[in-house]
Amino acid sequence: MNEEDPDAGLLARIDEQEPGAVREMVARKLPRLLALATRMLGDRDEASDVAQEVFIRIWKQASRWQSGQARFDTWLHRVALNLCYDRLRRRHEVPLDDGMPEPADHAPLPEDQLDDTARSARIAAALAALPARQREALVLQYYQELSNMEAAAVMGISVDALESLLSRARRTLRSRLVAERDDGGAHVSGKERR
Repeated sequence: MNEEDPDAGLLARIDEQEPGAVREMVARKLPRLLALATRMLGDRDEASDVAQEVFIRIWKQASRWQSGQARFDTWLHRVALNLCYDRLRRRHEVPLDDGMPEPADHAPLPEDQLDDTARSARIAAALAALPARQREALVLQYYQELSNMEAAAVMGISVDALESLLSRARRTLRSRLVAERDDGGAHVSGKERR
C-alpha cells in the first residue's frame, strides 16, 4: 500500500491506551458502522450490538494491526459484515426493513410522509430479498459510499466481480420494484413481509 492509512496513528494511540483515542475512534467510525449494520440487519438494536462488538475488537486487536496489509476501514467493514452475517445465520431469516423512518428537515404533508414511508419500505423489502452478496455490494457502495475498489477489497473479490454483483442487484431491484408497482404490491409473499 503506497499511502499511509489515515487511521494508523489513531490505532497506535489506542494501543498505547490513550484515554481520548477510543472516544475519537468511536466518533469517527460509529455513524457508518451503525448505518451498515442497520441496513444489513434491519434492526437498530442489533446494529448497536454489532457496532459495540466491533469497537471491542478494535480495542483488543489494536496492537496487532499491520497497516501495510489492508486499510483499517476495509478490515472494519469486513468485521462488521461478518458479525451481521453471524446474526443473520442465527436468525435463519433475511432482514427486511431497517425500521428507521427517514429524518425530515421540513415537515412534509401527511400524505407525502405516507408515500415516502411506503417507498422506503418497498425499497428496504426489495433490498432484503436480494441474495446476501448482492445486498452486501449495494450497501457498501451506495449506503457506505465506498468506491468500487474499496468495496471489492472489503468483500475479498475483484472489482469486475463487484461490478457484476452490482449489475445483477440493480436489475433484480428494478424488476422487483416495477413488478410490485404493476401488481399494486400484491405479489409480496408472506416470507418477504416478515
